[in-house]
Amino acid sequence: MTADNEIEIKEAFQRAQKGHNNKAKLVVSLNSRYNKLEDKALFHDEFVHYLKYAMIVYKREPTVENVMEFVATFATSFQSPPKTEDDEERPQTEEEEEEEDDTEDDHPFLSFLFNFLLESHKASSHAVRFRVCQLINKLLGSMAENAQIDDDLFDRIHQAMLVRVTDKFPNVRIQAALAMTRLQQPKDPDCPTINAYMLILENDTNAEVRRAVLSCIAMSPCTLPKVLKRTRDIKENVRKLAYQVLADKVHIKALTIAQRVVLLQQGLHDTSEAVREVLCSRLLPAWMQRLDGNFTELLHRLDVENCAQTALDTLKVIFRGMPTEELLQNRAQLDNRNLVPVDSLSCEIVLYWRALCEFIKGKGDDGDEMLEQVLPDAATYADYLYGYLKAVPLLSEEQRADFNQLELVMNKEFISQQLIHLIGCLDTNEEGSRKRVLAVLQEMLALPQTLSSLVSLLTEKLLTLLPDDHRRIQTVAEIISDVREPIMEASKPVDQNMTRRQQVQLAEVKVRILEAKQTLEDCIAAQDFSRAAELKDSITELENHRNQIHQEITASSQQADKEIRAEKSDPETLLRCLIMCAELLKQMSIKTRISPTISALMSSLVLPSIANAHPAVRNMAVVCLGTCTLHSKELAKTHMVLLLQIAQLDEVKIRISALRSVIDLLLLFGFQLLSESAATQAASQSQSLERQEEDAPSAEEKGDAAEDTAQSILVMLSELLDSEVSDLRIEAAEGLAKLMYTGRISSAKMLSRLVLLWYNPVTEDDTRLRHCLGVFFQLYARESRVHQEVVEESFLPTIRTLMNAPATSPLAEVDINNVVELLVELTRPSALIKPSANTEEVCVHDYLAVRMCGEMLQDPTAPEVRLYAKTLSNLELSRGETVRKDLQTLLQQLVQVVKDRVCHRALEKMVHQLADAREQAELLSGSALQPLDVNADEAATDDPCKSAKRAKRGQRKVGTAKGGRRPSRRAESSEESDGENVPESLSVVRPSRRAKIAALEKTKLDLNTLINQEASVS
Repeated sequence: MTADNEIEIKEAFQRAQKGHNNKAKLVVSLNSRYNKLEDKALFHDEFVHYLKYAMIVYKREPTVENVMEFVATFATSFQSPPKTEDDEERPQTEEEEEEEDDTEDDHPFLSFLFNFLLESHKASSHAVRFRVCQLINKLLGSMAENAQIDDDLFDRIHQAMLVRVTDKFPNVRIQAALAMTRLQQPKDPDCPTINAYMLILENDTNAEVRRAVLSCIAMSPCTLPKVLKRTRDIKENVRKLAYQVLADKVHIKALTIAQRVVLLQQGLHDTSEAVREVLCSRLLPAWMQRLDGNFTELLHRLDVENCAQTALDTLKVIFRGMPTEELLQNRAQLDNRNLVPVDSLSCEIVLYWRALCEFIKGKGDDGDEMLEQVLPDAATYADYLYGYLKAVPLLSEEQRADFNQLELVMNKEFISQQLIHLIGCLDTNEEGSRKRVLAVLQEMLALPQTLSSLVSLLTEKLLTLLPDDHRRIQTVAEIISDVREPIMEASKPVDQNMTRRQQVQLAEVKVRILEAKQTLEDCIAAQDFSRAAELKDSITELENHRNQIHQEITASSQQADKEIRAEKSDPETLLRCLIMCAELLKQMSIKTRISPTISALMSSLVLPSIANAHPAVRNMAVVCLGTCTLHSKELAKTHMVLLLQIAQLDEVKIRISALRSVIDLLLLFGFQLLSESAATQAASQSQSLERQEEDAPSAEEKGDAAEDTAQSILVMLSELLDSEVSDLRIEAAEGLAKLMYTGRISSAKMLSRLVLLWYNPVTEDDTRLRHCLGVFFQLYARESRVHQEVVEESFLPTIRTLMNAPATSPLAEVDINNVVELLVELTRPSALIKPSANTEEVCVHDYLAVRMCGEMLQDPTAPEVRLYAKTLSNLELSRGETVRKDLQTLLQQLVQVVKDRVCHRALEKMVHQLADAREQAELLSGSALQPLDVNADEAATDDPCKSAKRAKRGQRKVGTAKGGRRPSRRAESSEESDGENVPESLSVVRPSRRAKIAALEKTKLDLNTLINQEASVS
């Protein structure tokens, strides 16, 4: 090759570094030069020679990126352009077919470049591996859609990239993953590329690598679950991209109902605003577009009966992005009264109606006028609701066996619930409308055919319309009385024999009266007046007897129409009454005292129901009792023991209700409630002054009794932590966490139990338990130093338990290092919400260090000594001189007795750190009044080895949990990537734009110096 040709290649690389140059012209000129040459091998060697200068640069310099783009464009420019439709339709001659077969083979330059890159992908330099994968990615991406490569080359690229996706450096893995994008075969269930992608999504520790795979993975039935799982990734950017990929590549019909619901639930409640924004702006509009904007169809694909709240939140999010006019155009099928006809009511339509009304109602005064167009007045709606609820049938046991009838009633029940919810959107400011709504609600609660599942909701809406607690109590008590003791007609059967005898007696009396009157007339005619007087008296008696018989006949006939009140005690009636009572107690203000009406309900309804045979009745009675005791301390003292007994003896659901009530009482009144209760019981037993004098020393016994009761409660909660029933275990753990966070109890032993429970593999599937304890540990430890001291006290017992766990115990599988890191993080002084300003004050880590040193001195050969020695370097020790001296003394003793080399080095390193810290403190104190030495920095920079060594010896590792331990330089370099491990920028004054441009020009990398230097040397 001539010198002129060498200059052409060199100039092409030099000009390609500058972004403003037209790379297309460079490609054309270099392409024409290449085509004129007869010996292509020299050109290949020269081209690769200059390419190597760019391939040894790892940093993403703009000049290097421009060169890579130029090389990819030039290499793929030799391929024939893609066929058009006209070319495909035009018949080809034999010569054209031969030429096409020749051009289908890979171009020599392209093949040479691929061979060079594939030979270099195993280079020891991570920069070279990175640039190899990047260039292969650009070459494959620059090819036409219908481009073809040789099968052998395909296999070689495939194998090389499969190796590089397991590279140590994340940026290499990213480029290798992107390079395999066009090598995927989604229809092949055993495609190695897709299998590698799925493995990366599951196991790669770098978030940017997972993002790269997400962006290029092909959607198929086997890859979709992996992509869905990334919506729960720990990194916000990965979750965000996962939702974008699902919006762009996955049709809503490709997802199951459960997958759609989970996507919406997680996305709408994600902690990141960016993820929620992607769901609202990308995923939901994509779904609506694929469903032609049909809201009913969207709700149908979400199964609203089982996820009503998620569907509501989804609709309201969509409504926020719609103009007002479009909202009113998309009204449900409303008639001229702004009501949905009963025949047209379905689960989807009624939920959409509710969501629309609640969204407009949430706008406040601006939405009042719009609300009148989608909802009628309160009185009209009350009649509409009454008519629908009254038509909902009650199924017998035989009818419940028919699935079709059961499904129909369940749909009507769901529709009824949504219609009741709509009461909250009505305008009830007018007295007449509010009275009509109240009357309908009261009547529906009193009707026996009203479904039990609607009672709680109806009661809630009724109580919201009654602002006064006294009126609420009276109204609910009257409804309960009507439900439990309804007015009934006495249906006593009439005795026909008795009626016949009464009729015979009446006829006999009438005959005797007629005979006596005839005899009286005869006596008067015979002037036998004495006899006539006797007959007159007998006639009067007979008439009285006749009237008496008449009254008996009338009374017996009217007895069937008599109305009486009969008390009902069947489980359904009791459950309805208890539900209303529980809802009333929940809605009452906590400051409202127990009224006589509530006391009557407790004695006549709640307490007798606790002994009911039906579990649902017992459970609701326990809920009522626990809620009622929150309003009265005296009532809580009386029934605390009963609740404790129920929490240990009854069915699981009832035990949970009783346990919640006990926890609530302890949170509200504290453990002194038990001591006051014990004192009250002891005082009631004393009957005389002499007895009181004799029992005067028993005050301590009363306190001991209260302590025993409190201890028994803690023992019960501790035993429930080991329960096989997960629900009981969760409630006990949550209750203990609440009691500890509010300061009702302070126990290192209990905290140790909770830590062990959190790490126990048995609780791996208890999501609620893991989430509750995970949040509790962070909040509890950061709240105050007192809480950190409790954590510090629990450190050694927790570690001992894990170290001594037998091989058959689940705790043997726990990573002890992880537990230690957590406890160290929780006790870190800087983690407090309000850290102490005094850096010399003795902190919790000082005590923890002393405890670990003492533990190591007891048995220097124990296996946990290495763990403690490693942990010491992660502690944040205070700057107090006394503490450091004591700790240094302990460490020097340990250095003498510990034989393990690893521990010995760790302890010596800790001793040197303490010594260096003391020297620095002395230097600082000595130079506090000295003038600032400007040349100190220059002296430090003159000897970088010394300054680096000093920094290395004086640095202290930071713990893990939340951005914790600082990785070493080697680990840092192996895990770096474009979006990872970016140091936080300090708050400095922003330079001007001109200064920025000047600084960027100075820092730009220029490959020309390297090329020219090489040329001059040669």
